[in-house]
Amino acid sequence: MTVKSRAAAAALTLVFAALAGAAQAAYPEQAIKIVVPFTPGGATDAVARLLANRLSGKLGQAVIVENRPGASTVIGAEAAARAQPDGYTLMLSGSTTYTVLPALKAGLPYDPLRSYEHIAIVAMAPVVLLAKNGLPAGTVQEAAALARQRGAQGELMYGTFGAGSAPHLAGEMFAEAAGAKMMPVPYKGSAQLVTAMIGGEVDLGVDTVSSAAPQARAGKVRALAVTGERRMPQLPDVPTFAEAGMPGVSFVGWYGLVAPARTPAPVVQTLSRAVAEIMEDPQVRKSVADLALDPVYLPGQAFQAQIAKELRTFTDVAARAGITLD
Repeated sequence: MTVKSRAAAAALTLVFAALAGAAQAAYPEQAIKIVVPFTPGGATDAVARLLANRLSGKLGQAVIVENRPGASTVIGAEAAARAQPDGYTLMLSGSTTYTVLPALKAGLPYDPLRSYEHIAIVAMAPVVLLAKNGLPAGTVQEAAALARQRGAQGELMYGTFGAGSAPHLAGEMFAEAAGAKMMPVPYKGSAQLVTAMIGGEVDLGVDTVSSAAPQARAGKVRALAVTGERRMPQLPDVPTFAEAGMPGVSFVGWYGLVAPARTPAPVVQTLSRAVAEIMEDPQVRKSVADLALDPVYLPGQAFQAQIAKELRTFTDVAARAGITLD
């Protein structure tokens, strides 16, 4: 190659590099889609739509939410993992997708750490231990003592959302901390669970704070303790498990935004900066808190660390409790 041709090749390389840089700097150039692996109307959907609205304003492009429910979030999670890694398909889902299912179910079509670029965790979702009215246990410690008194046959029953659900894992953490064996009873959701507790079908229940707080304030059930580092504004008189002497009951759900693996780093950085700014907005934080969630911003590295930690914890809890999902 002559000096002249080498110079021409070098010039072309610089042109292509400049064009590539300009293309990345122009992101986004079209609408962005956020996959939500749940039906419309729930907390995950609400958080996604709040983010979509604010991201649209930050990035200058439409951001739409696409609900892809089914197979305990696997359908939407797989679709997001297999999407083109260009920053135009994202996913907002809860910890069920990222840690609970991977800890309990083999052969998932995605890996929570390797299938995605982790943008941010934006909200934490504590759960609450409930007692039916009339149960002779006014505190979480009294409930633990009652569970031990009922013997090793699991006579004290607690309601969950089914095997391997967040309430099931939290309930097993409580049973471990109490040194007792309890019997989980599956229900289809919060409404059915509370109805069962009012009717005396189960003694205890584990539910999300957002669903349970109105029922507790109305006196239909009693709230004994919440997970998380601090009390929830919706239940200000209810202690945390740590305050009640059971720090091991630490299950807290959360919501995280991801892109498919191999999405270009500048695109991920653009999204991360935008989300960080959004989560600093007092109005956004209030909107998240109004959903009985704790607004946060945990960037990609902290997001990955959260996944790795919970995978270890939930795998161990499930193994000791004999929880498996087919």
